[in-house]
Order: sequence, then C-alpha cells, then structure tokens
Amino acid sequence: MANLKSLIEQFLEHCEIEKNQSRKTVENYSHYLGRFLKFAGEMDVNKIDLPLVQKYRLHLNRVESRGSRVEGLSKNTQNYHVIALRAFLKYLIKNDFETLAPEKVELAKIPQRSVEFLSREEVETLFSAVDEKSKTALRDLAILETLYSTGLRVSELAALNRNQVDLKRREFMVRGKGRKPRIVFLSQRAVERIEAYLKNREDAFEPLFTNIGRTRSAMDITKGERRRLTTVSIEALVRKYSMLAGIMKKVTPHTLRHSFATDLLQNGADIRAVQEMLGHASITTTQIYTHLTNRRLKEIHEKFHK
Repeated sequence: MANLKSLIEQFLEHCEIEKNQSRKTVENYSHYLGRFLKFAGEMDVNKIDLPLVQKYRLHLNRVESRGSRVEGLSKNTQNYHVIALRAFLKYLIKNDFETLAPEKVELAKIPQRSVEFLSREEVETLFSAVDEKSKTALRDLAILETLYSTGLRVSELAALNRNQVDLKRREFMVRGKGRKPRIVFLSQRAVERIEAYLKNREDAFEPLFTNIGRTRSAMDITKGERRRLTTVSIEALVRKYSMLAGIMKKVTPHTLRHSFATDLLQNGADIRAVQEMLGHASITTTQIYTHLTNRRLKEIHEKFHK
C-alpha cells in the first residue's frame, strides 16, 4: 500500500533537498498537504480521484465556521491548497505511483486583483513625514528610499547585508522567491540616504538595517543578527509614516513595490524589463499593472471622447 502520510513526507524532503525550495515553501506545502491528509485520512494514493478532490475543495470552501455562519477560506487560499496538491500528484506520477493526473485538477477562477499604489506626489509626502531630527530618521529614510528605488519585497530588504550593496555601482544582487537571483538598482537619492545612514552607524554589524540599540554592544559582532530589523518592524515603520503623512490608502512595503512598478510602466518602461526587476517568474503576474498604465488607451479616450 502506498501510504499517503509517508509519501507526503517523502515529497516534502524532495522539495527541500532535490528541488532546493525555500523553507517557507516547504512549510506551506506541509500545512496545505497536512490539511488534505486530515481530510482524506490514511489511504492509498491510487484512491485519489476527481470526486475526492471535489469533496476536498468543498471542504476548503466551508472549513472555517464562526457560530452558525460558514466563512470558508478565500479563493486565493483554496488555490494555494490545490497548487500544493497538484505538485504532490506530479511527484507521485514522476515516481511511478498510480494516482490522479495533476492536470485534471483545475484552479478556481478568481477576479483579477486590484493593485494599490502611490502617486509620485504621495511618495514624496510619505518621505517628508519622517522627522529628520528623530533618532531613527536616517535609517527610516534610507529604508523608504530603498524600497521605492528597487521594488524589493520586504523580506528581501530585511535580509540585506552591508557588503552586498554596491553603492558605487548603485546595484546589487538579491535572491527572491525560489532563491532566484536578480539585479536591482538604486537611485542616486537612495544611495545618498544609505550613505548618510551608514556614516552615522557606530557598529560593525553585518545587517544593513538594524534596530536602534545601545552603543556599548556595538562591537559585539555576534549580536549583529539579533539587531537585524525584522519584516514586521519594517511594515510597522511604513504604516507609521503613511499615517503621519495623512495618506488614506493602506500603505505597506508592498505598496511601494507596486508604486515602483507602476511608475516605471507609466514612464514607458518595457514590461519584460519590469518583470525582471520585480523578479516575477511569469509575465502574467507583471501584467496586473498594465491596466493602470496604458497611455495609448488614455490618448485614444482624450482624442475621440469629446
């Protein structure tokens, strides 16, 4: 009998070792497939068929209840569960187990997601909300400028080290989702902000962005990693300044990433180049911005709609 639980464990090990997927990806697969295992129970994988998957998807749609009201998981979250299941089925077939073909399991259709971004004026308002007399001003301005200049994900920004950022060339390499490398570029203003921040630092810690601590531990290199600014702290920082700036939109580090991409496309950048700069695996992901930036349609509207 091809035991479902043991095969899921083998699949997760395969993702970690052979496919070299990130720890977060493996954790997510473990969570999603754990839910499938709990639903299906100990069964032979050759018993997995479309009716079972259909019942599982119905279960996901109703999995969370609050009182008498059934909430269910969002369609996006349900699709993440299905993607994990399809990856598992693909692994099984590749290893000669008889089971359901993954291509028979379709993702649910979801509405095209909207993108929240800031105009250039709003970005400047956000930056000006930083009190330059405050203790953290140099660091916070460097963070905001770097996010907007590069389009980095917050996890990528938090992981930056001093020695990987080439301020002279105004570029550096990061590893994004799937540990794929890409080159990102800094504006001159972002470089100046980072230089001012680093010049004011009194430690030799490796992380580029750190929390503000006592100087007496500044030379204790072993404490450097503990001083690295977390993604949660960076998110709170961006939220704080957006509120001080009086911006009514919900502003996150990802909003600055959206703003970076939208600004490039509005100014005529090629969508393939923007895809590379964002580190998107598929051009489809980048295309969510195009309906916001289509100058040709705007010109046609202005010419023919009187």
